[in-house]
Amino acid sequence: MRKLSLALILLAASVAAHAATQAHKCKYSRIAEMPVWTQDGRPVTEGSVNGSKVGILLDTGAGPSMIHRSAAEKLGLTPVDVAGLRVLGAGGESAARAVQIDEFKFGHAVRKDWRVLVYGEGVLGANIAVVLGYDFLQNLDVEFDLPGGAVRFFRAEDCDNVALSYWTKEPAGEVAIEPGSQLELTIQVNGQPARAQLDSGASTSVVESELASRLGVTEQSPGVVPGGCSSGTGRNPIESWIGQFESFAIGHELIRRPRLRFAELWKDITYTGAGGFARTKMEGMPSMLLGADFLRTHRVLIAHSQRKIYFTYAGGTVFPAEAAKGCSPRS
Repeated sequence: MRKLSLALILLAASVAAHAATQAHKCKYSRIAEMPVWTQDGRPVTEGSVNGSKVGILLDTGAGPSMIHRSAAEKLGLTPVDVAGLRVLGAGGESAARAVQIDEFKFGHAVRKDWRVLVYGEGVLGANIAVVLGYDFLQNLDVEFDLPGGAVRFFRAEDCDNVALSYWTKEPAGEVAIEPGSQLELTIQVNGQPARAQLDSGASTSVVESELASRLGVTEQSPGVVPGGCSSGTGRNPIESWIGQFESFAIGHELIRRPRLRFAELWKDITYTGAGGFARTKMEGMPSMLLGADFLRTHRVLIAHSQRKIYFTYAGGTVFPAEAAKGCSPRS
């Protein structure tokens, strides 16, 4: 028994020494820090397109970066057709074209001769032209410090086993980034695990109606009220509702009795399944969009270098839910 105890002590000491060695080797370099503010609840910073100042939406939920259709017109950019391309997202699909940008500036970064997609329906927001998507953001570790008014970019070297939540002495919340091309993670709603996408381009978090229904929350449930009419990538408006849930959990953080929005996020997406039949609600889509309301109440580091997300609570109501006029009268 003493030998076993001694072996465990030696093993623990070895693990601690290895972690200390890794921490000593770790180089975590801040590449850039930029001011960020919220517009319509979403994180926005500033850059320029061909010398014209523009707002840039930092959107972890957008796959490819793009220029919004309405902004391209204002900037005098001429779109050209991209054969066979369509962009899918909440609200259905949007036809995509492309424009050539002579010079795009973002912080100290400059990109010349950038061929970028043009899509999006309606108006994105005053002065916002560029949506910087996950194709850009996934190349570095990204810290969203919306309570502090900043976004920071880092590069990691030899930091595999080191906690990167440098701003706190207390253990930060941690959650793994799921394998795949999107920023997806596992959360729990009412104690049931579900896949969520961290989507900074969504001003509020939304549970997919299919998951809400499985958990016993529908439009007809007691206390459910309209959550408002919103838009996504596609041309169709999205009707949302607000209902009472038992709990929401991410990492070690547990929120009891949250009132969450729910909506049919993917109802207008179609694809061709086996046998050539058109199907809806694409398989593999997340069951929740964890939106910018989570970022506004937390300090969040997306550590792509470790496939982890670190977060600490900064204060405020995580999921504010006020009733709002819907897209159409409730029947």
